[in-house]
Amino acid sequence: MKTNDFVHYIAQSFVKYVDQPKDERKRIRTAKKEGRASLWYRWFGILPYIVYLGVKRKKQ
Repeated sequence: MKTNDFVHYIAQSFVKYVDQPKDERKRIRTAKKEGRASLWYRWFGILPYIVYLGVKRKKQ
């Protein structure tokens, strides 16, 4: 990809983002956050996450 193409793509993305209403941008941002895995799972994997959940359930 040439530099000119990249700048064109960035400009298009920015204009598309700015043209969206504020509540639409906020809705998209919250939907992305809900779709992600939790911090424990992303950083440490499945086994420590299972141990963490088990400890958390025992406390309750």
